This record gives sequence, C-alpha cells and structure tokens, in this order.
Amino acid sequence: MPAELHAKRFYVSGYVQGVGYRFFALRAANRLDVSGYVRNLQDGRVEVYAIGTPEHLAALRAELRRGPFGVDIEEVTEDPAELIPAYSRGFSIERTE
Repeated sequence: MPAELHAKRFYVSGYVQGVGYRFFALRAANRLDVSGYVRNLQDGRVEVYAIGTPEHLAALRAELRRGPFGVDIEEVTEDPAELIPAYSRGFSIERTE
C-alpha cells in the first residue's frame, strides 16, 4: 500500500537569505524524498512547501532547523497545507515571492 502523503508549509526566519539556505533545503528534500519547492519571501524569511510522508516531513523540519554551516536560524514554523499535485514530483527552487 502506498504511503499517505501530506503537505506542509515551513517558514524559516533568521539570517537565511543570500547564504545558500535554499540550496541546502533542496538537497535535504531530495535526500529525504520530499517534493515541493523553496523560495525567499520579501519579508526576509524562507518558505518551504513540502509534500511527503509524515516521517519525511518531520525529518525535513529537523534539517531545516539545523541548516547549513554559517546560517543563523531563529525559528522554523509550520502550517498544514493543501496538497498541490503540480508540486508532487521533485523539489525546486522557485522565484522570490
């Protein structure tokens, strides 16, 4: 039986733009078999829209909280999200909102 997929939006605040954080999130999502996208927001945060199993989403949240070397993460919040089929295959870096 296929695993049940869920969608979440993670919002990462701190020193997270212009430091390679989106590429870090892309690599983490690919490693964890999570689909969706990552993008910078105008307010300085990074948004991660993620589709995966509850276990993979929890692992991604932990990775987002850890971040790459040199990044100062203040907070990672999450909201449940609607599963958008267009983002259910692969993970990408999207344009800034």
